[in-house]
Amino acid sequence: MQIESGVRISVTGGGSGTGIAALINGTVDIANASREIKNEEREAARRNGIEPVERIVALDAIAVLVNPQNPVERLSLQQISDIYTRKITNWRDVGGEDRPIVLLSRESNSGTYVYFLEQVVRMGEDSDLLFAPDTLLLPSSEGIIEELRQNPNTIGYDGLGYVTDDVKVIAVSREAEGPYVMPSVATVNDNSYPISRPLYMYTDKDPSDRVLAYLDWILGDGQSVVDDLGFVPLGEYVARADVAN
Repeated sequence: MQIESGVRISVTGGGSGTGIAALINGTVDIANASREIKNEEREAARRNGIEPVERIVALDAIAVLVNPQNPVERLSLQQISDIYTRKITNWRDVGGEDRPIVLLSRESNSGTYVYFLEQVVRMGEDSDLLFAPDTLLLPSSEGIIEELRQNPNTIGYDGLGYVTDDVKVIAVSREAEGPYVMPSVATVNDNSYPISRPLYMYTDKDPSDRVLAYLDWILGDGQSVVDDLGFVPLGEYVARADVAN
């Protein structure tokens, strides 16, 4: 808006599902999403005369978080899956104190929820595992952080850009023997952190000139802002994956 004084950008929250639904209904120019659009969503958009076009605009690490009083420093993906499916119910079973584990998650319309379910709870496998029924589902990233601050028994997850200094980030490994890696720009770029993902913007196939100018800025000079916001710029990812947008 500083560059284009005649343009106003309005942002509304609600999760990836909410954004994609708004695109399907034709009520937004851009749908932000932390997951890929589903086939049924794409078909619903087409029935409304909208052809969704996908752009990867940044990368994100999902941090696994606990209360600062929790002595646990690291967890494997299998341990996290076992915690969220209630195979592990007490912190002492993963090196912590004798305390019950309280589970926090985003709500199901969140792209972060979908990614965590598929890639962590189900560990990328074709599985019917679900979050335990007593998982506390929260409508926002800020809600996750607030619960973590208040309750020493909690475990949660959030995009790296939302993590504050008053919660504790856990090192995560793909295998029980390690290596255990902390989320960061560097560990996302070198693919050593096991819970990272692309972030998307979806538009109709023929967006307005102003929308195109905004997207061009995001994929160009705007990448310099991505790191400041706690996310990961595309440069290394594009080089590694040969992604074309």
